[in-house]
Amino acid sequence: MTIAFTQSQVNDLLETMAADIRDRLGDKKPLLVGIHTGGVWIAKALQEILGADFFDASIGTLNIAYYRDDFTRIGMHPQVTPSDLPFAVDGRHLLLVDDVLHSGRTTRAALNEIFDYGRPASVTLAVLMERNGRELPIHADIIGDSISLNKDQHIKLTNNNGLQLEYRTKGVVNEE
Repeated sequence: MTIAFTQSQVNDLLETMAADIRDRLGDKKPLLVGIHTGGVWIAKALQEILGADFFDASIGTLNIAYYRDDFTRIGMHPQVTPSDLPFAVDGRHLLLVDDVLHSGRTTRAALNEIFDYGRPASVTLAVLMERNGRELPIHADIIGDSISLNKDQHIKLTNNNGLQLEYRTKGVVNEE
């Protein structure tokens, strides 16, 4: 297995993101929304760093499986869990969190679902890792780090012994 970013390095990225979030949203009392599953892990870590009182409610979670435009190609996940937004989004500032921004399709699906719940005042996108390969004109406002990978390479957030990022090729963990 090839570790791209160790738990300590991921924590450093999270601290950088938290500082950017304070600067951008400090006086807005945003609502925190994580995209299932990696984005939820990142959202929880950011909530721990910034403190629960920085945000106006508990973490909302989105499972965007039904909003994806590629499920006919990749198939539906057999255990789709529902989204949970325990707050009203109308007129509120949202911090939408994901682990890796690649094509932009996950973010597009998340925005579609959010707008089914209401019309927020703003949505700020925060991602732990941004990588090349964008297919849609979607860019993150807050980025832990950026990386350039070949088409057959991927970077995946894991949460086995703390948050780590791993390099993968064609969906298989690389061996050293």
